[in-house]
Amino acid sequence: MAQTRRKRRTKHRGNAAGVVESRGRTGRKPTAAEKTGPVKASAAARERRLDKRDQPPTWRGAFYKAMIATVLLLLITIFLLPSSNSAIALFPIVLAGYTVISYYTDKWVYDRRQRKKVREGKGQAR
Repeated sequence: MAQTRRKRRTKHRGNAAGVVESRGRTGRKPTAAEKTGPVKASAAARERRLDKRDQPPTWRGAFYKAMIATVLLLLITIFLLPSSNSAIALFPIVLAGYTVISYYTDKWVYDRRQRKKVREGKGQAR
């Protein structure tokens, strides 16, 4: 009688925990170009990360940083102070203040980095 199901060509064996482990690479050995593929990708990612620090600061980024800091401050005051109604009322004022402080701090760091790059001659300031 003919078999109705097709037999699998490779063995799948589970270990004691029931996890099936793959055998790994069994074909030809990779060439030098194939081996260095992920290294080039990580170098490209590193360059993108460095380029991000060279972007000028934005008010949106400053607002997000300030929002995180303000929410953390609000949670701390709610849990530590018995009457935290005034802290909730001051939330928008603190958020606006933190946004301005965060933006100008980022701008100072960005300008300082650009001056340092120009001084060292590594690149042009944007």
